[in-house]
Amino acid sequence: MLSITMSSAMWFFPLAGLIGVWAAISDLKRMKIPNRAVLALVGVFVVVGLIALPFAEYPWRLLQLVVVLVIGFVLNMVGAVGAGDAKFAAAMAPFIALGDSMTFLTLFAAVMLAAFVIHRLFRRIPAIRRLTPEWESWENNDFPMGLALGGSLVFYLGLGILYGS
Repeated sequence: MLSITMSSAMWFFPLAGLIGVWAAISDLKRMKIPNRAVLALVGVFVVVGLIALPFAEYPWRLLQLVVVLVIGFVLNMVGAVGAGDAKFAAAMAPFIALGDSMTFLTLFAAVMLAAFVIHRLFRRIPAIRRLTPEWESWENNDFPMGLALGGSLVFYLGLGILYGS
């Protein structure tokens, strides 16, 4: 059972899920997660979080955003992650119940591995490349981390609906 409540996952899933898909597709197409996606995700949390979460938990979730943003900036400065990836991870942080941190990191690792393998496999299939000729990620050696980040958010919230407390 997850720490996230089924109710909060249901509140967050529709908009946050769409933004996660948007970030994934944008990163596949342009190897960039738009700042608008990051701001939209933060906006969803700021507004929907007031409804979906107990008020006492709300500021702690916002603090998670700040902590992940600082960690992301440090990782970006040393070249470990892209700036858009760091910003999107920070925007995702308040959606994750603190008690689910390790579960989410495990889920993220699994989604990242699956996304990497599928991306590398699909870019070798001519029929798929013909369907998506404008995707920069097919030609780039870097991995579009937005695929894993957005996918992890969607899976986590979906699991929260199914198995939340």
